[in-house]
Amino acid sequence: MTNLRINIGCGMTPTEGWRNFDNSPGLRLARVPLLPELLRRTGLINESQYAFIRFARANRIEYCDASKKIPLGDGAAEVIYSSHMLEHLTPAGARSFLREAGRVLRPGGIIRLAVPDLSRQARKYLEEGDADAFVTATGLAVPERRGIAGLLGRLAAGPRHHRWMYDGPSLLRLLASSGFTEARVMPPGETGIPDPGPLDPRERESDSVYAEAVKQA
Repeated sequence: MTNLRINIGCGMTPTEGWRNFDNSPGLRLARVPLLPELLRRTGLINESQYAFIRFARANRIEYCDASKKIPLGDGAAEVIYSSHMLEHLTPAGARSFLREAGRVLRPGGIIRLAVPDLSRQARKYLEEGDADAFVTATGLAVPERRGIAGLLGRLAAGPRHHRWMYDGPSLLRLLASSGFTEARVMPPGETGIPDPGPLDPRERESDSVYAEAVKQA
């Protein structure tokens, strides 16, 4: 039985010993020798984008658009983890990702999701009454850089804004409607994943809600 564990949308926090995937277009640039250095020297990518490319190379992060295809066979993984990735997908993209996750997980495999908690942001807005801070916190409206610099930045890093937001109940509904069972919200620091090892079950605890579910046997 496979014991492969994968982290989808890992960004700068890959999980040691797992296969780590991200959809940053910078990962494609990283495949071309000397190209990232040339783009940095000419100012077409900034220092943070260049640093991510170097980090991805050093940590063997693989390119994957998980809303279309996870490059693994059916039933290949026992665990899928994704932190603060789902909100960057449209609702249709999120359902497509979960279909792929269901395909890649073995029967009885576990999926764990962490996303920004909209209910926490809403409570803060009701307490403080700051509409600007609330909209900013949702990440749904991010000013775009214009011109060639903005275009190249999007090509290197991809879109960074949020396309949907979730709270615990909506995340559970999404998992259930995607064919997963035993969906439940998990307190920070707790997980049903056996021997989670280097996985951080408190990743981005200050603004996250966590949910886990199981692929039907």
